[in-house]
Amino acid sequence: MSGIELDDAARCIAALLSGKISSKGRYERTISGDPAGDWIVELDFDLLKRMGREQRDPDSLVDEIDRGAEDALAWAAELVVPLEVVSPPLPLAGLELVETLIRRLREAGAVGSSDNLVYAFGMQFNPELPATDAKLITACIKAFLCAYEWLLARADVDALRSISPYINPFPIEYVRKVIHPDYWPDRETLIDDYLADNSTRNRALDMLPLFLHLDERRVRRVTDDPLIKPRPTFHYRLPNCNIHEPDWNLAQAWNDWVQVERLAADADALAEVCTAYHAFLGQPLKRWFGDWNAQLEKRWHDQ
Repeated sequence: MSGIELDDAARCIAALLSGKISSKGRYERTISGDPAGDWIVELDFDLLKRMGREQRDPDSLVDEIDRGAEDALAWAAELVVPLEVVSPPLPLAGLELVETLIRRLREAGAVGSSDNLVYAFGMQFNPELPATDAKLITACIKAFLCAYEWLLARADVDALRSISPYINPFPIEYVRKVIHPDYWPDRETLIDDYLADNSTRNRALDMLPLFLHLDERRVRRVTDDPLIKPRPTFHYRLPNCNIHEPDWNLAQAWNDWVQVERLAADADALAEVCTAYHAFLGQPLKRWFGDWNAQLEKRWHDQ
């Protein structure tokens, strides 16, 4: 989000949680007091955060030069770099708290993607997996790949985010491979196949945090990106953040994600959808002129 100062956002969170604010640096605040864990509000710019943790000696010429460079970078960042609020792991009932926080941040002046053509702000979910066996993970990836075009249409992704690299679609050959009815690999093969085509965080469903959690050595053999952190979760990056719009909330994006989980949990429906989508992708005319989303909607409606 933008339109709100770092400390004002931190105070909104602290007031809601009756929490205490502490500072890790000039561009990061931690709010403690929630039994679920700490909340974080920060400028989403790793270089500036690292600079902001450094102590500056007011009598040092070198530090004065560094401070000038930092100030210039911070000024430029205000135009395009958002503030990011990060919650601790929450139970499902905790979504109500997030909805309340959204309303309070909106009232304090927070704005999102559609407020400005240069904004490309997103809302990200990190849903915990019920298990980490290869079959369940594969089923979820299959379901997501089959539902991706539907999710994209439902999300009405902001124009700048659409052309930015943040949520690049999966390569078509990777999609074909994974949704093939016979594709049920062991966990090592699943991770290797993913890394071969997707050694980047810039996917609408970023699997790298989960795979790093499961097999750090295997992932780090391919990418040493320090921004990839291990988590026993999916990392769903597709939805916009339009926090300034009065009717915007978590509900649609969350319920759309739940459709992916439901499809993954229904083996017969998943097999049918994967077979149909694999055939759809194999016919260029249907890919260009057909309506996969309508087919998928009909299948879900008929269930």
